[in-house]
Amino acid sequence: MLITGVIIGLLLIGLVLGYLVRQHKHRQELLAVQAQARTIIAQATKEAQQRVEKIRTDSRRETLAYQQSVKDELTEQQSDIAVREQRRKQREQLMSQVTIRLDDQTAMLDERSQANREQRQGIHVLRDQAEELSTKRDETLAERAGMDAQQAQNTVVQSAEFALKRDRDIEVKALNDNAVANAEKWAKDVVLSATESGPQDLPKEHLEHTVTVPNGEIRSKIIGREGQHIRLLETLTGTDLIFVPDDNSTLFISTHDPIRREVARVALTNLVASRRISANQIETQVENAQRDVNHSLWETGEQTVSLLHVGWMHPDLMKLIGRLKYRTSYGQNVLLHSIEVAQLTGAMAARLGYNTRLARRAGLLHDLGKAIDHEVEGTHVEIGTEFAQKYGEDAVVINAIAAHHGDIEKTSPISDLVAAADAISGARPGARSESVEDYINRLRALEQIANEQKGVSESYAIQAGRELRIIVKPQELDDTAAANLTKEVAQQVEEKLTYPGKIKVTTIRTATAVEYVGDEKKKKKKKKKKAANAS
Repeated sequence: MLITGVIIGLLLIGLVLGYLVRQHKHRQELLAVQAQARTIIAQATKEAQQRVEKIRTDSRRETLAYQQSVKDELTEQQSDIAVREQRRKQREQLMSQVTIRLDDQTAMLDERSQANREQRQGIHVLRDQAEELSTKRDETLAERAGMDAQQAQNTVVQSAEFALKRDRDIEVKALNDNAVANAEKWAKDVVLSATESGPQDLPKEHLEHTVTVPNGEIRSKIIGREGQHIRLLETLTGTDLIFVPDDNSTLFISTHDPIRREVARVALTNLVASRRISANQIETQVENAQRDVNHSLWETGEQTVSLLHVGWMHPDLMKLIGRLKYRTSYGQNVLLHSIEVAQLTGAMAARLGYNTRLARRAGLLHDLGKAIDHEVEGTHVEIGTEFAQKYGEDAVVINAIAAHHGDIEKTSPISDLVAAADAISGARPGARSESVEDYINRLRALEQIANEQKGVSESYAIQAGRELRIIVKPQELDDTAAANLTKEVAQQVEEKLTYPGKIKVTTIRTATAVEYVGDEKKKKKKKKKKAANAS
């Protein structure tokens, strides 16, 4: 029993010692874990402080950059507001001057109206006196000639008709002679006066083909990862977007369609301004740009029609007129050119007594086909004529469109005025970018291609290079060869030259046989007759 108690005591002591040892070991492990945890917490706290400091630094830098951009934008807006305020003051001053002129003209018209009323009263008095004298004359003639009043009246009427007819013939001949002698001078006076007082001086607009990218960050966002964003922009707008070499801040928009170019320019400008560039944002901005540009086309057409006072016009035609804003011809904006032609035509028509509203309408629509000549087959004259007929325009307007380049015969004086105004607008200094030397070289290049062909006698480039006429030698080329020559020349012109619109190639082959009958045969017969008589 004693031994058992001792063993039990030893076991209890062992258990207690083991428990104490394990407790000590657990405390050591706990202390080690707590120390490690404190180390991790200190390191994490340090890293967090470093990140917070970095975030604060980046945020401060971005805030300063944003503040600077906002300041720059505010400066630009203040400058723009100042310019607009100055323009507003100028317009107010101009309106006050116009009001003063209108008041003066109103007073002058009132004076003229009063004078006209007095003149009409005087005319009525003189008419009454003339009727009284006429009655007395008829009574005197009837009394002295032994005729009644009706016979006397018939005698006076016949005498007056004969005298008036003779005077009328003399006057008509004099007027015709005077018109023939002074027609050229009057025409020059009409053109000069219309040129001086007709068109308004509109600023020359240059269409933008580039977009400025402010920094490399925006450039990278526009390009996107592996070029995804810029390819999406090209697909949605139908353009090619190219960063100019050695100038990463300039993005060039390449396309033959000016409307697509404008949509791409507006979308890119909005994306750069927003600085938020993603696939969804690109699609949204392109849709907004398309909507804004289409609305701008209609709005521009409506403003132009309202400016020229040409009357009601179909909305589709107004949209086509708006498209002319983004079309150029030899560097000249076609919309401004059309407005100038309309104003010149209206001014000349007013001086000649024609319908000014119809004249301005014909002048405005004469180049309508250029709005979509890159989308529809045919010359701008053919396209414009087709659309004018489709929307029920006046026959005078349709003829003016079809004949302003001499393709068909002019049936109205207004058509001649439109052709003259078109020539004036295109020929004035500074209107078109193509120099005289380039124009002549283009015509010479057309003629040179034709002259290099075998069997060609002469060639002429006419209608400002829109038609090439070739005269061939009939002894060397038959009709089939002439037709093949025409196709060959047309193909070479298309391959070698850059030309606006459409060029007509015409080959002319004529064979003429000439034989003379005359003095030589008569002399031979006389000699034979003399020889026979002598024998």
